[in-house]
Amino acid sequence: MVSLAIAVLAGGCSGTGSSTISNPGPSGAVPSLSLTTVVTGLSNPVDFQQPNDGTNRFFVVEQAGTIRIIQAGAVLPAAFLDIRSRVLFGGEQGLLGLAFHPNYRQNRLFYVNYVRNSSGQTQTIIAEYSASSLDPNQVDPSSEHVLLTVNQPFSNHKGGQLVFGADGFLYIGLGDGGSGGDPLGNGQSLQTLLGKMLRIDVNATSGAQQYGIPPDNPFAAGGGLPEIWAYGLRNPWRFSFDRGNTNRLFCADVGQDRFEEIDLIVRGGNFGWNVMEGAHCFNPSSGCNMAGLILPIAEYDHSEGDAVIGGYVYRGTAIPQLVGAYLMGDFGSGRIWILQETSPGTFTRSLGLMTGRNISSFGQDLAGEVYVVDYSGSVLRLTSP
Repeated sequence: MVSLAIAVLAGGCSGTGSSTISNPGPSGAVPSLSLTTVVTGLSNPVDFQQPNDGTNRFFVVEQAGTIRIIQAGAVLPAAFLDIRSRVLFGGEQGLLGLAFHPNYRQNRLFYVNYVRNSSGQTQTIIAEYSASSLDPNQVDPSSEHVLLTVNQPFSNHKGGQLVFGADGFLYIGLGDGGSGGDPLGNGQSLQTLLGKMLRIDVNATSGAQQYGIPPDNPFAAGGGLPEIWAYGLRNPWRFSFDRGNTNRLFCADVGQDRFEEIDLIVRGGNFGWNVMEGAHCFNPSSGCNMAGLILPIAEYDHSEGDAVIGGYVYRGTAIPQLVGAYLMGDFGSGRIWILQETSPGTFTRSLGLMTGRNISSFGQDLAGEVYVVDYSGSVLRLTSP
C-alpha cells in the first residue's frame, strides 16, 4: 500500500541554509550491508520498539490496530494490545506509533498514537495504556487513558511517531493534516498542533489537560500553543534521538511531489513547510520568504524514491564502520542510505543497500542494533555479510 507515508501532490526553487547537503559519497567508503530475517507473518507493520524491562521482548505495531510481541525469535499468537474496534485503518490512518514509559519496568505504562472516527470527525488520539500486572504479554483495552485529542481535516499526513527523550518528556510528531500543499496553512501556524513536533510531560497534569507542559517549551509562556516544540513540518514519518553523546533529534519529513528531507529538530525551530519543500521553494510565486527557516541536513528527489523513512544513528557493535552514522530509508524504492557528518554541519549521504522491500519503519534494540520493518509483514536485522 504505497499510500502509507506518501503524499505526493506538488513541488519547488532552491535556497540556502546553515547546513550543507552534499551528494552521495564514494561507494568505497560505504560498509557492506545485508538483512537477516527475524520474523515474518505480520500484518502491515509500521513500528518496532523494545522496552528496557529486562525481558528481551520486541513489540511490533500493526497498522490495523494491534501490537504483537516477538519473543525468542517468534511472534506470539496473542496480541499484546488489540484496539482494532477503535482504530480508523486505511491509507495513512491507523495505529501508527508506540512508546514505552522510561519507567515501564516499574509502572507498566506505554503510549500509542492512533487515528479514530468520532461521530464523523477524524481524530488523532494520544493514549496511555497499562500492561497487566498478572500477564506481562497482555493489555486490557479498558485501561486506556486518553491524553490528547487532535481533530484532523483530511485523511492523510498524520505523522504518528512517539518518542521519549532523555529529558523524560514525550515527543509527538503530527503531520499538517493532509490534502496537498497544506491548504489550511497548518505548518506555519502556531495556533494548531498540526504540522508540529510536540513535547509534553506525561507525569503531570495542567488544569483540564491530561498532561503537563514542560516549562522550557518555546511557547510555554505564550506566542503559540504550549505543546509545540518545533514547527513547519509536513508529515514527520519516524524520528529518533541519537543515543550517543550528541542526543540530537533526527526527523524524516515526507515531501510532496519533488523532495524528501531529513531535519535536525531543535527547540522552537521552523522547518519551512509549506514555504519550502526540502531546501527548495515550494511555491516560488509566493515570494519564498526564508527568513528564520531551518533547512534540512539531507534531501533527495523523486528520481531516488518517494517517501523518506526515518531511522536511527547506529550505536551497535555488529557493524563497527557504521557507528555514529544515521540510517534512513525510502518506502517506495526500498533504498537504505547512510548519512555521515563528514565535518560539523555537513552531512554526506551514501547508498548503503538496495533492499527490494517496502520499508515502513526502522527499529533499534537496547544494544543499538538496527532493524528494518517491511510493510509486507517482516522484521529484519541490519547486518554485515
